[in-house]
Formats: sequence, structure tokens, C-alpha cells
Amino acid sequence: MEIVLNSWLNSPERKEQYSAEDYYAGKHDILNRERTMIGAGGELEVITNVPNNKLVDNQYKKLVDQKTNYVLGKPLTISTGNEAYLELLDDIFNNQMHRKLRMLARHSVSGGIAWLYPYYNSEGEFKVELFPAYEICAVWKDRLHTELDFAMRYYSVSIYDENNRVNKINYVDVYTKDGIFHYRHQGGNLIPEENPHSHYMYVGEKGYNWTRLPLIPFKYNSDETPLISMVKTLQDALNQVLSDFQNNMEEDPRTTILVIKNYDGTNLADFRHNLATFGAIKVTTVDGVQGDVDTLNVEVNAANYQAILMQLKRAIVENGRGFDAKEERMDGDPNQMNIESMYTDIDLDVNAMETEFQAGFEELKWFIDMYLKHQGKGDCTKEKVEFVFNRDIFINEDAKIENCVKSVGIISNKTILARHPWVTNLERELAQLEEDKAAELDEMEAMSAFQNKNKNNNQNKPSSE
Repeated sequence: MEIVLNSWLNSPERKEQYSAEDYYAGKHDILNRERTMIGAGGELEVITNVPNNKLVDNQYKKLVDQKTNYVLGKPLTISTGNEAYLELLDDIFNNQMHRKLRMLARHSVSGGIAWLYPYYNSEGEFKVELFPAYEICAVWKDRLHTELDFAMRYYSVSIYDENNRVNKINYVDVYTKDGIFHYRHQGGNLIPEENPHSHYMYVGEKGYNWTRLPLIPFKYNSDETPLISMVKTLQDALNQVLSDFQNNMEEDPRTTILVIKNYDGTNLADFRHNLATFGAIKVTTVDGVQGDVDTLNVEVNAANYQAILMQLKRAIVENGRGFDAKEERMDGDPNQMNIESMYTDIDLDVNAMETEFQAGFEELKWFIDMYLKHQGKGDCTKEKVEFVFNRDIFINEDAKIENCVKSVGIISNKTILARHPWVTNLERELAQLEEDKAAELDEMEAMSAFQNKNKNNNQNKPSSE
């Protein structure tokens, strides 16, 4: 177990997952860049007297947020034929759960995989905890990574000692079907804690374990490849070009190459100091040769930089399978075909992601069903449930509504309602329509009764002669 853990801690995959988190937070490699020159011995030497801008244009974060909001920006729609079961699921998949699922999607895209850990809180309520990819060392039973043998969670806790110094202690929790085993990781060794074992659940003093391993993988793709691996080199190039452009713009006569003719004095350091301090130099004429100072300037062509920057941004979008909402297809009043064309790449990517997430939700459903069963709320293990992702996509509402109107009488009203752009909850909308029809019928009956009453009153009224 120690060999597996230590190998995983130093693996390129985990380093890439940490790199993904850094890049999402704006901590890019460009921030560590140093300007260098070739020294006397042919080796590179760091120079500090030249501009060294370190600019970050975080297209990677934009791409991650794009995919996250596209797939889970809106709450899931849960569909099942059992109304009582649906109400129980709605209580669990509340706004807090949706927020956690959105964070799950973000970590899954960024790290290639993320994990949900179902558990009971102190009040006995069903909850889930999110573990990012770089915390979980998974040991799989099969080559396709569909079933876990066991898993280790590696995390650090900062503790203050009596001198207010921060000590970081590394812990390892090993998740098995027999419960959780707790260790400290020190010097590459696993040292058991004082209380080395705990159960997943407790009722009073008695502990219970799940019959399945309560760690559910939610993968970005079947290969568990993080998004950062597809765009990191392009993101680095974008930052470098942007920073180089700013460096070149800041080059002026006090920092560029100077050609000195008949300068009164030969100490170049003093020359630079006087130029930087006073902004002026003195020249002299020697043997009839006029003193002068010229500069060697490299012309900065902003158009060239702009073209490269645009190409890099487009490459990041294409390789990361995102979309550019500012592209030409979205000018004016775009039709639905142009909108759908813009979303082609992200749709293909998210289709694969949804397939992996559906497998995760299927596993999560089992834990929810066990919880409901133990709470005495019925056995729902055989109930069919569909988790529908409501993708957050730009649409031409006028065209969608017009198509819905044209479909009346051709397909069912339920199918039409499901595709109407203003409908967010189909079952609730159907129920509201029934209420509206019932209210309208009651109003018509009341009006008919009122008219009949007036008619009878007029017939019974004696006529005047």
C-alpha cells in the first residue's frame, strides 16, 4: 500500500491535476519567468535590468467555467413515474446539492475525474462530500476503471504548536468495504493513528458499513484526461506573446541598445546611471569627429502580435472544445442553425461527459435508495429514474416558440411543452396547465349559472300591461 501511495504522489498524472488547479486560479508558469542572456561562457544568465512583464490571459479558466455552466449551470431535471419517490429525491437534490454538483463538474473537467462521498451527518441526514482528483489514489479492479478495489485519500492539516508555528501533518484515509482505516504519512511510511479504524455510519455506539465502497467517480471522459493537458502549451504561448509585447512596448532610449560616439567617459555603468537619473548626456568632439548617441530600436508591429494572439485564442477554444460567443456567426440576429453550429464541439465533449456522469448518478441512486429504505420511506431500489441535464445554451427564442406553435396537433402537447424555451420544469408546467383549465372551467360554469339565474328572473317577472 505504501509503494502504491508513494508512486501516486510523485506521478505525472497528479502533478498535472495540481497544475490544473493552479492554472484555474491564475497561477501560470509565466509568473516564474526570468529574462536571460548568453553569458561569456555561453551559458544563460539571468538579467534584471530589462522589462520582464508576466501577464496572464486566463483562457483556461474561461474554458473550464464554460463547460461547467453548460452542463450543470441549470439544475438537473429528475423524472420518475413514482410521485412519492420524486418528492423524496427533490428534497435531496436541493439547491445545496446542485451547488455541490456544479463544483463536482468543475473539478471533473479540471482534474479529469472527481469523487462524491455519500455519508450521514450528525442528524442522520443524507449528505455528499466532494473530493478532487489530486486527493484520491484509486486502486481499480479492472482495466477500464469501472470498479474500485479500495481507495486512499491523501490530505494535509495545518496545526499550530505552542510557539505559534505552523506544522503541516499529512493524513491518509483508506476506504474499504470494512470501513475507513486512518494513518499519518511520514517519511514515506504509513503510521496508524491512535484510533485506526472507523465505520461509515453510526447509530448510537454501533457502527455500520455500506455493502459498496462509498466513493463514486465522476469522470470528464473515459480516459480521465484533464482539460489542462489539451491546452496548457497554448495557454503558455498566449501568456508569453502577451508579455513579450508589453516588454517591447516598454523598451525606450533608456533601456534599449545605445551606440555611443565620442562620449566623455568610458564607464558604461556611470553612463546608464546618468542617463536614467537626469535623462540627458553630454557629448564631445574629438579630432574633428562630432560626438553623438544613436539607439538601435526594434520596431514593434502591434498588428503581428494581434494576429498571433487571435490565432492562439482560437486554438485554445478549438483544442479545448469550447465555443466563442463573440465570433462572426453570432453577429446581428443569429439563426438557430448558426447557434447550434457554434456549439458543435462543446456538445461532442459534453456528450461523453454526460455518459460518465450518468454512470455516477446511477451509483449515487443506490446509496440514496439505501438511505430511504433505512429511514422507513419505502424500497425504491427498482424504481426507474432519469437524470436530465438542462444544458445552458443560447437560443433564438422566437424561432423555438414559432416551431412549438406549428407543432400543435402534430405531436403531443407534452412533447411540445418539453421543448418550449420558457419551460424549466415539465411536470410543474403540466400541473399548472391543469389548474388553469380547472379555474377556467369553474369561471365558465359560474358565468353560465349567473346567466341562467338572470334569465329565470326575467321570465318570472310579471309583465306590465
